[in-house]
Amino acid sequence: MNAIVFDQVSKRYGDVLAVDDLSLSIESGTTVALLGPNGAGKSTSIGMLLGLLKPTGGEISVHGHAPEQAVAAGELGAMLQDGALIPELTVKELVDLVRRLYPRPLPLDQVLELADLGELAGRRANKLSGGQAQRVRFALAVAGAPRVLLLDEPTAAMDVESRLRFWRGMHDYAAGGRTVLFATHYLEEADQHSDRVIVIARGRLAADGTAAQIKARAGGRTVRFTLGEQPAAGLDLLPGVTAVEVEAGAVTLRTADTDATLAGLYRGTTLDVRDLQVAGAGLEDAFLALTRES
Repeated sequence: MNAIVFDQVSKRYGDVLAVDDLSLSIESGTTVALLGPNGAGKSTSIGMLLGLLKPTGGEISVHGHAPEQAVAAGELGAMLQDGALIPELTVKELVDLVRRLYPRPLPLDQVLELADLGELAGRRANKLSGGQAQRVRFALAVAGAPRVLLLDEPTAAMDVESRLRFWRGMHDYAAGGRTVLFATHYLEEADQHSDRVIVIARGRLAADGTAAQIKARAGGRTVRFTLGEQPAAGLDLLPGVTAVEVEAGAVTLRTADTDATLAGLYRGTTLDVRDLQVAGAGLEDAFLALTRES
């Protein structure tokens, strides 16, 4: 059964079409990354999925129910960027208060462990750092044991170690067959922590597949090297080269034939090439290419 379904969903604000005939489905038990540039329609789509906004057209369902019904039944939990915490309560009191609102909540100790909050349980919410507050928001999102978990920029304000701990907790939660949809600007997180990547641009579906499939759509490989003050003219004429980027004396060549490009670079030019690197197209390359196309 599909956990989430968007069926020809549109959302208009006056003359602005924020979401344009969006159709997609997410299978139960999968972890999906939602990507898109600013203004792509991600926030609007998340708002409609939570029942906070009404679509102008089309339908959204969560396990076959309307979003507001899924939220009321505790089927859908969310961690949003701007969720305020009650400042006078301790972390433990706050988590326990929220979990008691649901019919089948997780045990309090399990929630605190998932969010790595054991050492912060007695601290008041107004004494938390930005990253610590994010961990509390994650705890509140999973407290009711929702089968579908929605995370909006979950690791914002977290340091590197906190991010690693967060993703461990998220994977532990998802391991029970639950569905996770997370929106992020950290493309490496989408690459490492998702079964599937959905890219939205201009309110429409730009790409949908595994991270490997999305990267393959970027095409070819990259050749990077330091050029310094030497002229870059003619690099676009090298065999296989499809694009050239020059920034601060560093060159990136996108190529469909690495061997031909390197042969042309070394045999057909007199350039002094330093710090040569050859790599496959990454998720960032694919993301930029897809959103530019859209």
